[in-house]
Amino acid sequence: MVQSIDRAMSIIHVLVSDENKPHWSISEIADQTALPLSTVHRLISTLMQYGLIMQIPETKQYKLGYTWMEIGLRLLDKIDTRAVARSVMELLAAEVKETVYLSIPHGTSAIILERVEGPMTVRIIDNLGERIPLHIGAANKTMLANMDPTEAKNIVAQLLPEQEAQRELLERLPAIKQNGYAVSYGEKTEGTASIASPIIGYNHKVVGALSIGVPSYRITEDRLAILIEKAKQGAKEISQKIGGLP
Repeated sequence: MVQSIDRAMSIIHVLVSDENKPHWSISEIADQTALPLSTVHRLISTLMQYGLIMQIPETKQYKLGYTWMEIGLRLLDKIDTRAVARSVMELLAAEVKETVYLSIPHGTSAIILERVEGPMTVRIIDNLGERIPLHIGAANKTMLANMDPTEAKNIVAQLLPEQEAQRELLERLPAIKQNGYAVSYGEKTEGTASIASPIIGYNHKVVGALSIGVPSYRITEDRLAILIEKAKQGAKEISQKIGGLP
């Protein structure tokens, strides 16, 4: 049984071994796995029954079946972004010695889903579960910037009644998306700053933002550059762990 599983997985590994070669003949698979042709044929027949391998009728070549996609999507759907993010946030908060937040979009607002406090005596504390309109703060702007432009435009129109204010914010979003971060000063609480980067999930969809809250007086040019880089690294790590980035 174990030998059959090992051999079956060796066939699967061949089928995903070359991005430029999506289809393989049975003889090529046998050559790559060093298995007898009869064994390869038997294993492929079994794998096809479960949708793990499929055959191209016109060429009689083989490729991965759609069952792998179904399994992957189910796993992605069960991933707890909060639990995944927590370990990254703890390391980041200890490293930068500031409070780190995880926010997720919800309608025209964002919800603070998780918080890891920094060790400093003076620190920024926003409440878990707090709703913040999506046009306020660095975390929310990074989420807006990575949404579908039409969706972002509709949200901004609901939040900002003045067309000039809408235009000003919408014009800033492409640069935020390109840079991979946003910085805000005192937009929600006076005397504070926030540095944030988006968390990207499956199908390149923004699912949240990782942000660092800092008292403004602790921000220097060098310190800001470090916090930007750390926020981007943390958000990227979370995105990779939830299957959003390679």
